[in-house]
Amino acid sequence: MKKSKLVIEYDFDFELAGVISTLKGYKLAWEINQKLGVKLVRQPDLAVGFKNQEERYFSFYAYETRLNRLKLFKNKPVDYETGKYFLVPEFPRFDFILLTASEDVNFTSMILQAIKEIPSIELVAPIATESLKSRSNFVF
Repeated sequence: MKKSKLVIEYDFDFELAGVISTLKGYKLAWEINQKLGVKLVRQPDLAVGFKNQEERYFSFYAYETRLNRLKLFKNKPVDYETGKYFLVPEFPRFDFILLTASEDVNFTSMILQAIKEIPSIELVAPIATESLKSRSNFVF
């Protein structure tokens, strides 16, 4: 009997950036809210499946309008085990992952520039989503 394989092509219409900061998630979300004038709000934890049928939960904050989307994810799971699981395993050094999507092509660069000015953020760096193997973790 011939087997068929289902291939799904997702539209990755977002951009990612890695953030290094020693702040807790709620404090970083608050500082971003103050700097950008947005309202990042805590969402139910994101469940991500890994090999061996294991599932880990990642905390995140979201702000969405009709035109813009901004999400701040913790790169380490809520029940963090040293070095085992990351939302973006290609970049384990990042503490947070920032997802931006907008109709405006300059939205992401404006957001990243403003966030770089927050004193408690050590580094903000864009992540190339085209070559990212774990980008399917952001399709939900």
